[in-house]
Amino acid sequence: QVQLVESGGGLVQAGGSLRLSCAASRSIASFNRMGWYRQPPGKQRELVAEMASGLSTNYTDSVKGRFGIWRDIAENTVYLQMDRLKPEDTAVYYCRVQDHFSYWGQGTQVTVSS
Repeated sequence: QVQLVESGGGLVQAGGSLRLSCAASRSIASFNRMGWYRQPPGKQRELVAEMASGLSTNYTDSVKGRFGIWRDIAENTVYLQMDRLKPEDTAVYYCRVQDHFSYWGQGTQVTVSS
């Protein structure tokens, strides 16, 4: 079992930046996949960025070149740097980690004003 706590969301103007953090209650070294998802208002949850245990990364097309995902093993934390934010990035952002099971955080709201 692991608890995930996201932070770093908020209100930002278009073109601005935010850094999301996902702090785990235990070591993240054993997880074979870590990722960030988002759920825009009235829409389904979608993958934003993910990282495999081998450190390969994958991004949805709409955020490529603007978002970056990485992990800090010492801090048991997964990060998502979001630059050049757009109003369409507005959503609740969720962290997910996987080993034999899948664990989700509670979500953090990101609102981008035009």
